[in-house]
Amino acid sequence: MASIDGNDQDTQMRLAAFDRVRELQEVHDHLSANELRPGFIFNEERIPLVNPQRGIFKPRQMRFLLSIRTVYPTPGRRIWYDDQREVHRQIYEGDETVDYAFMGENPEAADNRWLREACENQKPVIYFLGIAPRRYEAILPVFITGWDAKALKAQITFGMPHQQVLEEELAPPRSSNERRYALRSVKQRLHQTSFREAIISAYNGRCALSGIPEPRLLDAAHIISDKDKRLGQPVIPNGLPLSKTHHAAFDRHMIGIDPDYRVHVSDQLLSKHDGPMLEALKRLNDGAIHLPRRVKDRPDRDRLALRFERFKATA
Repeated sequence: MASIDGNDQDTQMRLAAFDRVRELQEVHDHLSANELRPGFIFNEERIPLVNPQRGIFKPRQMRFLLSIRTVYPTPGRRIWYDDQREVHRQIYEGDETVDYAFMGENPEAADNRWLREACENQKPVIYFLGIAPRRYEAILPVFITGWDAKALKAQITFGMPHQQVLEEELAPPRSSNERRYALRSVKQRLHQTSFREAIISAYNGRCALSGIPEPRLLDAAHIISDKDKRLGQPVIPNGLPLSKTHHAAFDRHMIGIDPDYRVHVSDQLLSKHDGPMLEALKRLNDGAIHLPRRVKDRPDRDRLALRFERFKATA
């Protein structure tokens, strides 16, 4: 078997890391230290994906940078999702690229040199973007496309969404339109993921209708669709944590919630008799939803009233 030179081995290890992260994303809505700690296997050796103490990481086995990480801060007594928009402000306001701060103030420190070398060699990396304390959304491929020693920051360009990174496709988007499209896709993904994390955290990981205490089975349902520019914002009072079945029933106006938080099941469902799942839905009728701990996180009554009118029109 022919030997692999340093560059080729770096590429093969990088692709193995990307494959492992994609596998994790197929199973988990977000990644935590538990999922990232085992790293990935290359030639029967375990290689880390991140350094738990630092945001810029290059495994000793690789020539170039593998991953960067942005940590979501954990405030003292404050609820983390109150600062959600500020933490992600730059990505939401970005046009084609976003900034990533150096480690410390020495541009020649090892971590910052790794950013420069990845930029000079156009190496794709993994961006573990904090969406909640100790929880990350993995975005890949990401490219370091600028390095500014005076400003102590690098520029990040996101790869095209759903791009299957192969050896012949290890290059950043070529055109301005591609870069804008890639960043818009990241914004949409961040919006959805952050909204879900905030909603489920506000309700302590329980379905607002059934009370099922398993966050992995829950969606963040909008009361008013995000297509509505006036009332469809991704804020907690416009959301409900619902299991897949309850979310589908709510979206199709088979279940309605009035402004007093009472549950109404459509006559269409009430008239059916077919199995325990259906009976469980019917038993919700005239009950009350589970509410979050904080009053400010409760569903907005005006939004519920508008949504309930639509339920009554179709029930």
